[in-house]
Amino acid sequence: MSRVAILGCGYVGLELGRQLQSDHEVVGVRRSESGRQAIEDAGFDAVQADVTDDDSLSAVPDADWVVFAASSGGRGAEAAREVYVEGLKTAVDHFWTRDDAPERLVYTSSTGVYGDHDGAWVDETTALDPQTEKTEVLAEAERVARERPADYGGHGTVARFAGLYGPERYRLNRYLEGPVTAGYLNMVHRDDAAGSVRYLLEADHREEVVLVVDDEPVEKWGFADWLADACGVEFPPKRTTEERLADAELSETAKRRIRTSKRCSNEKLRELGYEFDYPTFREGYRAAVEAYVEG
Repeated sequence: MSRVAILGCGYVGLELGRQLQSDHEVVGVRRSESGRQAIEDAGFDAVQADVTDDDSLSAVPDADWVVFAASSGGRGAEAAREVYVEGLKTAVDHFWTRDDAPERLVYTSSTGVYGDHDGAWVDETTALDPQTEKTEVLAEAERVARERPADYGGHGTVARFAGLYGPERYRLNRYLEGPVTAGYLNMVHRDDAAGSVRYLLEADHREEVVLVVDDEPVEKWGFADWLADACGVEFPPKRTTEERLADAELSETAKRRIRTSKRCSNEKLRELGYEFDYPTFREGYRAAVEAYVEG
């Protein structure tokens, strides 16, 4: 039985805690009272602390494994840097200077660090090309996660998540109503995002980076039509990338995001032995489709 601290115990962290708690001592950490309550409601221990505040982290028990899954709350690049880079540095320095320091860190990142590859396949060997200020911050945080624990004799792994979906994040209306812009979707169900981190920890896979994505990147138009057909509604309206980019009100950041197209491979995660509960969107969206049809 290992002791696990999940820093930033939100959407994925809560599920990770639920999966780990039967075999490990788990504590979830959130900075708000409501966040602390959500952890307790999920059935495991909670501490209210802020990853950017060294003093507040003193309330978190010693841990063998630390999972850093904190969020900047959708704010801009400066807020992201405060949490993902400075908060991660603070957390590593705090825990790894304790008398009983952790063995492992897993940092949850994003496939956004790849930038645009014009629909080509990417994997862990693909060079990063962050194309927004926020994804530049994420790439910097990945370096911190890999290098800083090693300075103390520990080990850091980056779990690079594709687009998360699952309970409360299915976004059916976005695709059923449209218009749907062309491009690829790389997705992973929340339960498999958490399950992959659990597997990396429990199986002691000390990889530097692992891409966490399901078996089948899908073109958005095809996904939207599949979803509409499954829900028994008409296919949604669609637009090309060029048509979407013609919107004069789009910011430069939004334009770069729309131009970004790639297909993410999970071959490495599969080779390590992880078995998906939801290997494609078809299994992952089944519950949402059934709920929609039942009305």
